[in-house]
This record gives sequence, structure tokens and C-alpha cells, in this order.
Amino acid sequence: MSVWISTLVLFGMLMGVLIIPLGLPGLWLIVVATLGLALAGELPWSLGLLVSAVALLAEAAEFLVVARFGRAYGGSTRAFWGAVVGGFVGLFVGLPIPVLGSVVTAFLGTFLGAGIVTLFETRSLGRSARVGWGVVLARTAAVALKVAVSIAVVAAVAVSLLF
Repeated sequence: MSVWISTLVLFGMLMGVLIIPLGLPGLWLIVVATLGLALAGELPWSLGLLVSAVALLAEAAEFLVVARFGRAYGGSTRAFWGAVVGGFVGLFVGLPIPVLGSVVTAFLGTFLGAGIVTLFETRSLGRSARVGWGVVLARTAAVALKVAVSIAVVAAVAVSLLF
């Protein structure tokens, strides 16, 4: 494979890393690119399968982190799903600020989704704010985890392509 094509693929993978905080499937775009390189014979299949397994583990870890943080801050399973739905709604509503607006409203939607569900469950504004804050912290940790995993995957693919 030419250096230019390898550089373009790696650049595309780095763009995948950048869209993760937006709630978009950047890690899965990186997985697809890695499997495409394996299919083209540029990477070993073992690396493509390893990257796929790591991506699955990162997705599972994201849900576990959000669920555990939510519970640690007093949230219920319903509050967890409220956070998930609120995050998606916030992502699509967005603010009129390019790129950052969607990130801000996705986190705000996560907070509001968990908080509103908890408010309906407990009738306590203080507890709902605590649960909302816990889920926002969890979402932040989960995004950081997925970005770190994505950077490691891109680095592994780059090293494999270069050597």
C-alpha cells in the first residue's frame, strides 16, 4: 500500500477519534477501517479481530461505567435509561455553536434525562441533581475511556502499517 493511502486511512481514523465526544460511532469507524485494511492484506487478521474485540469491550465498559456511577450517586435503572435517551435528544437538538453545541447539549441532555426520571421517582430535587451529576461524570469518564482506546488502536494500526 502506498504511503499516501496509509496516511489517508490513518487520518480518517484520527477523525474517528475526534467524533467520539459527539456521541458518534468513531470507534466503530476505526474498526471498519482496520478490518478493511486486513481484508486488503495490509494488516494481519489477528490485529483486525483484536481491534474488534477491544471495541466490543470498550462499548460494554461505557455502559457499565455509566450504570455504576449512576447507582453510586443514587440513580436507578430507569435513571440510567433516562440519561441515555436524554443524551441522544441533546445530541440531536444541539446549540447553534458548530460541533461544541452538540457536545454541550448531549451532556446537558444526559444530566436532565437522569435528573428528570429521578425527580419523578423520588420527588427530591436534591437527589435528582445528584444523580444527574453522577451520570454526567460517568459519561465524561466513558468518553475519555473510548477516546483512549481509539488512540491506542490507531497507534497500533500505524505501527503495524509502518513496520
